[in-house]
Amino acid sequence: MTVIYAVRVQFTDEAVRDSYLEWVTDGHAAAVVAAGARSAEVLSLADGGLEMRYTFTDRAALAAYESGPAVALRAEAAELFPAGSLTATRSTGEIVARFG
Repeated sequence: MTVIYAVRVQFTDEAVRDSYLEWVTDGHAAAVVAAGARSAEVLSLADGGLEMRYTFTDRAALAAYESGPAVALRAEAAELFPAGSLTATRSTGEIVARFG
């Protein structure tokens, strides 16, 4: 069953948000796709945050990503965006129905 891996990020200020958005759209999201996701979407949220949604074919594909390529990609994010500059929450879910 198709799995969505979502990362929601809130920022301490707009400059950090702008830098993060540039980083995600200029390579990070594509790197997640290259590492196993089928697709990626980047959403600008009404509250000023961002949400990245990555689609994986199944939980096994997501697990392979999380135990492999995700480690280095998360380390890169931690290096570029120091602790306290943003808060990220992650969630996963299976698509049970799709319309349209």
